[in-house]
Amino acid sequence: MSDLIRNRIVRHVRVRAGDLVPHELNPRRHPVAQRNALRAIYQEVGFARSLLAYELPDGRLKLLDGHLRQDLDPNMLVEVEVLDVNEEEARKLLLSLDPLAVLAEHDLEKLDTLRQLTQSDSDELTNLWRAIAESEARVEETIESATHTPKLPESTPEQFFVLVECPDEATQCALLERFQAEGLTCRALLS
Repeated sequence: MSDLIRNRIVRHVRVRAGDLVPHELNPRRHPVAQRNALRAIYQEVGFARSLLAYELPDGRLKLLDGHLRQDLDPNMLVEVEVLDVNEEEARKLLLSLDPLAVLAEHDLEKLDTLRQLTQSDSDELTNLWRAIAESEARVEETIESATHTPKLPESTPEQFFVLVECPDEATQCALLERFQAEGLTCRALLS
């Protein structure tokens, strides 16, 4: 398969973040907690990941990934990975990059080990790292509860039902009153 995959990366450049053109269709929004966590990792480690862009016909670079990093400090010099893609391919990447990353699952044991071995002075980073495991656990619980068929008690008595179709609500109410007066357990349903 590797013979069939085209490498679309053409170069890396260092540019002022504010000179990059943000993509007008970028669907991602960046809440305060994410901004604070990015600032914290910048303070503790530094800039460690390229932004992703493609070249416009006029030579400017248009962002596909890195809008928050660009927004935090427009004067910062950033490393940019430049792709040779057209507008349609750029939109496909914009729709796919983040969702593909979100599909990754965590090995909770390794995640716990990594968190135990890694310390931060930043509450934002510590909370981010804790939230990863909590989020993964909630997803697993939701999947488990959705796929788990509850076991019925062995002593569940058999029940028999009769469904009567009524032409209108008035007939339904009249039959319900009659059946209840005869001592039958019944209830009205609407479909």
